[in-house]
Amino acid sequence: MYTYKVEQAIKAASLLHQDQLRKGAVPLPYITHLMSVMTILRDYTTDEDVLVAALLHDTLEDTDYTSEELREDFGERVALLVETVTEPKYLGERKLPWVETKKEYARQLRKGPVEAVMISAADKAHNFRTMIDEYYNDHDRFLQDFGTDLNGRLEAYQHISNAINNRLTDGIVHEFNHTFKAFNEFIIDVQESTERFK
Repeated sequence: MYTYKVEQAIKAASLLHQDQLRKGAVPLPYITHLMSVMTILRDYTTDEDVLVAALLHDTLEDTDYTSEELREDFGERVALLVETVTEPKYLGERKLPWVETKKEYARQLRKGPVEAVMISAADKAHNFRTMIDEYYNDHDRFLQDFGTDLNGRLEAYQHISNAINNRLTDGIVHEFNHTFKAFNEFIIDVQESTERFK
């Protein structure tokens, strides 16, 4: 589904994330992730606003783009979807630790539009898939890039998985669950290899 609004979102995402790279041995431009998330979603929806929000889902979290600018450029519904999948950095005045951030994000998914949950499912599915592909044979580099708190990582993503499965019963949830299962198995492999070399 290619429309003027989707094209504008591709351009905006490319410019806003132009200096950002994905983690990995070959640091790919960040736009590759955003295009992948949109492509995954295209298998499950033709909703233009959902595809636009998928392209812009990290703008509020990782760039200087504001909610007000997002609303003005792409409309109220796109802004609401993006806000729902934006991880909160603070709760009141308190800066949230990483695991707490993920828990708050999961709470947002439980209360937000179901279309935002679909975006989250596609986002996490792509992240899990690329992490497994990138680090399958290089556990040390995974720990360097993502930290050593593997139990905390599994706990945090389980909260998100619970929220996604609570809201979605068909379609993209199956793809998410498949990749989340593979990611859990990967983390267990990393834990076991770490234990062997202690």
